[in-house]
Amino acid sequence: MENITIRPEREDDYRTTENLIREAFWNVYRPGAFEHYVIHVLRDDPAFVKELDYVMELSGKIIGQNVFMKTVINADSGEDVPVLTMGPICISPELQRTGYGKKLLDFTLEKAAAMKFGAVLFEGNIGFYGKCGFGYARDFGIRYHDLPEDADSSFFLCRELTPGYLDRVTGVYQTPQAYYVDEADVLEFDRSFPSKERLKLPGQIFG
Repeated sequence: MENITIRPEREDDYRTTENLIREAFWNVYRPGAFEHYVIHVLRDDPAFVKELDYVMELSGKIIGQNVFMKTVINADSGEDVPVLTMGPICISPELQRTGYGKKLLDFTLEKAAAMKFGAVLFEGNIGFYGKCGFGYARDFGIRYHDLPEDADSSFFLCRELTPGYLDRVTGVYQTPQAYYVDEADVLEFDRSFPSKERLKLPGQIFG
């Protein structure tokens, strides 16, 4: 992969990055997209890890990005175990499934490990993220908050960054509250971008 640069996001990148995220997620999980507003909100949250906010450039054009947030596992022992969650992570739609996403993810996970974070938990597809060292969080003894015991948890993934970090840890993972945005706020924010058609498509998770 020649002409690839992965570097920290700058403030003057914000609009470009948000538009990239919007394009990458548009009509994927729901009609339209929330993710470009989510990152807009995350950047101002105390749990946002600014040192792990990266973009990927191809020949000087931003084609990908990834971010991390601090959160915790409410352990059954009574303690809160610090961990990271991740995303939204994306690659420009026309370059997806060509290896750029794995390269960006491997790079950013390496940076997170270098900062001594112990583990990353998030919602994703094991078919892709399994290639980057993620496994099912349930195999680590970690449960997703508010999920019934008999529910499918195959979307909930985990990777230790420090080997053994989650040994003897069981408990409930908490999604940072900043990820929960109001639809009215999303729609208002989206009006500042070029108009796009919202479509209800098969396979979308949210209506």
